[in-house]
Amino acid sequence: MVWGAEQALKSAQRVAAAAQTERQRSTERLARIAEEEREVKEKISVYQRLKALNIIGDERRLEWADALTRIRTQRELLDLRYRIERQRLILSVPGKPGNVDFFASTMRVELALLHEEDLLRFLGDLRNSGNAFYSVRSCALTRGSASSSAATPSRLRGECSIDLITIVDRGAKG
Repeated sequence: MVWGAEQALKSAQRVAAAAQTERQRSTERLARIAEEEREVKEKISVYQRLKALNIIGDERRLEWADALTRIRTQRELLDLRYRIERQRLILSVPGKPGNVDFFASTMRVELALLHEEDLLRFLGDLRNSGNAFYSVRSCALTRGSASSSAATPSRLRGECSIDLITIVDRGAKG
């Protein structure tokens, strides 16, 4: 009877140990799933912010032109010229379910300025327009020429090269 009781105890201990191991595995799986869920929510939040800033999706050249016209009018910039170059692929990141491609269109801007801060305000307004991610590659300020007339009293000229970066998610639906 004692031997039978010991065998039953050992059997119960094995069953309890197996159940404990299974419980630990389930707890670890649940923790991994919770971590993955947190990461997905975090990534969705970033994606939604990028989408709201119009960084994800096709180029918005018309909106860029409208933003430049609006900034020129609001800031009363005397002379603003720009040229947007052809879009080029800068990086392609394979992923699931599709690829994410980063594109850049370089915009060359020339503008007449009354003060250095006019350039900084222009760049700030451009960034706040929210039609792309604007990455300033370079900006140069030069003093205006002696031939500046009274009609164009600019004292400085600014020349900038700005990358307009958009992201295309090939795996996105709609």
